[in-house]
Amino acid sequence: MKVRIGTRKSKLALAQTEMFANALKKRFDDIDTEIVCISTKGDKILDKPLAMIGGKGVFISELENALLSGAADMAVHSAKDLPLELADGLEISSALNRGNYRDVLVTRKNEPIKNEEKFIVGTGSLRRRGFIKKQYPLVQIKDIRGNVDTRINKLINKEYDAIILAAAGLERLSLYNSEKYDVTPFEYSDFLPAPCQAIVVAESKTGSAISERLKEISHTETMLEFETERQIPKLLNADCGMPVGAFSKVTNGKIELIISTDCKKTISGSADIKDRFNLAKRLVSELWT
Repeated sequence: MKVRIGTRKSKLALAQTEMFANALKKRFDDIDTEIVCISTKGDKILDKPLAMIGGKGVFISELENALLSGAADMAVHSAKDLPLELADGLEISSALNRGNYRDVLVTRKNEPIKNEEKFIVGTGSLRRRGFIKKQYPLVQIKDIRGNVDTRINKLINKEYDAIILAAAGLERLSLYNSEKYDVTPFEYSDFLPAPCQAIVVAESKTGSAISERLKEISHTETMLEFETERQIPKLLNADCGMPVGAFSKVTNGKIELIISTDCKKTISGSADIKDRFNLAKRLVSELWT
């Protein structure tokens, strides 16, 4: 069975696509994969914040068009980049085992963050901006775009004194350890990740042959966490314009969930897995009371 996998062209996107290709080939002897690289609007426009060019959908729409036109059979996404709604006829069919969900602070070697106005921290995320200012209120925040390598190079070249990245991305690119920079992880309780951070998912046509194959390799707990955390921005109708944080953990038939919408107040709770969507609704309602 020939499977064409649509993906963005960045090193991280390609690494995550290889993860899915390998998982499919490990499970099915008859699978033969082909990588189809697609340029998205979000990859082409790097001089403006995401909120100004269409939000998270700028990384997804061209990939969905490839699925709908038949140019690709499946597409691989970082789950946190998904827009609130998928295109009609498409579904998230599979999720790989979740990676390191934490955010990390990256600074030049032996140059730790300083709570000073002249210290420049690079991030394009309202959520990360809010959490870092909560811990270091005096630092200056400067917008940053581009892939992981580009951002690290801007740090090394002293355009920024620190940048905030996802730990999973660094690990998947084997960039977590370096002689040029230090990586300091944040605990999720102090620095909530984006909903679905570190989760890699596959999108395909609903009911297609590859959709059924993908479901067989999906990691059950990660998919439950993905479904639960994805409810938070949907319930809030929030894309890039609200600093939403969410993290969940499935253990022994129960799910724990913690959420925030302003980087200040957090709400947490737990429920049986079957009640995970009601838990999400309850916590969102509590945030507004």
